Amino acid sequence: MKSVGIKELKARLSEYVRQVKAGDTVLVTERDEVVAELRPVRRRLGPAETLDDVLDALAEAGELTRASLPKGSWTWKARGLGLPAGTAQQILDEVRGDRTED
Repeated sequence: MKSVGIKELKARLSEYVRQVKAGDTVLVTERDEVVAELRPVRRRLGPAETLDDVLDALAEAGELTRASLPKGSWTWKARGLGLPAGTAQQILDEVRGDRTED
């Protein structure tokens, strides 16, 4: 990512627009503080057809980060906390009981 001060941007706007059209992102600074971002426009296609399309769109929008490695055959296995069955309900009952006593 490149950064440019407002004064230089004004003087060489066409050059920076060409860079953005080529896919670069340019940060605009004022007194060394970023105040704007120039980036290529996102072309809106039709509605996403697959989950990967939706995830790609969300990643492009900065809403999520895609995994760097494929999942493969890996699956999530929740192990729990090793507490006896019913512990969560017992804790909830105690907490709720404390609320009614106040």
